[in-house]
Amino acid sequence: MFRLPLGPEGAELRPLETWQADEFLAHMDRARETVGEQNGLPDVVRDLAESRAFLRTYAERQAADSGRLYGIWLDGTLVGGVLFRTFDPVHGVAEAGCWLEPAAVGQGLVTRACRTVIDWAFTVRGMRRVEWHVATDNAPSIAVARRLGMTREGVQRSAYVHRGRRLDMELWAVLSEEWHKPASS
Repeated sequence: MFRLPLGPEGAELRPLETWQADEFLAHMDRARETVGEQNGLPDVVRDLAESRAFLRTYAERQAADSGRLYGIWLDGTLVGGVLFRTFDPVHGVAEAGCWLEPAAVGQGLVTRACRTVIDWAFTVRGMRRVEWHVATDNAPSIAVARRLGMTREGVQRSAYVHRGRRLDMELWAVLSEEWHKPASS
């Protein structure tokens, strides 16, 4: 297992695995209300069996090279995560996403964690494009996409149902050649 520092003392990125189902459920319980405002994850992880099932799904996706899941820990406590919801090395396209509980907001953890996994996707795995799908009213997630240097490509109207409400979704993306472009260019 690896542990990558994320900047602030005590912050690190690690794989989030099935054996951590108890810890993941406790994290979801702390984050349920705020994360659930924009993200369906708390609605599918309501008990230990669902926590295990969700983590097992990502273990299977990783084994099939079609997804990845990583946790963000702060001072030894799981406070969020980043993932590749989809990962298609044949076509070179992945969809990244994130979530974070309120106690860890404002420290740059999600942006640093996303940079780490996106950089890996481009430099190690040879991906050509990483996408970011976000509800049009999710300002914090849109801000992350901007900080990652992504380009807003459009809006998919009424594309996603969350808690009985149809949402418009923005599509953001960054291409490998943009990711590696020097900052001064």
